[in-house]
Amino acid sequence: MIRTQVSLGEREYRDAKAEAARQGISLAEFLRRAVGAALLERRSSRRPWMRHAGSLASGDPQASVSVDEVVYGRGRP
Repeated sequence: MIRTQVSLGEREYRDAKAEAARQGISLAEFLRRAVGAALLERRSSRRPWMRHAGSLASGDPQASVSVDEVVYGRGRP
């Protein structure tokens, strides 16, 4: 792990410290998670549809065929 120093405004420090305490984690862990979430969102914004991948299940084993029909105008070969 790389150690770094970050400067926060008084309000941001107080709010971040309070939120970390509410979650039962250290301020450092809270900041690591916040940075990780921001970077994950940035990566997923390149392909915004990926945020929804796997979030729904139709129960239809042939669902990919109907998706191909809708998106590409054809079924699977």
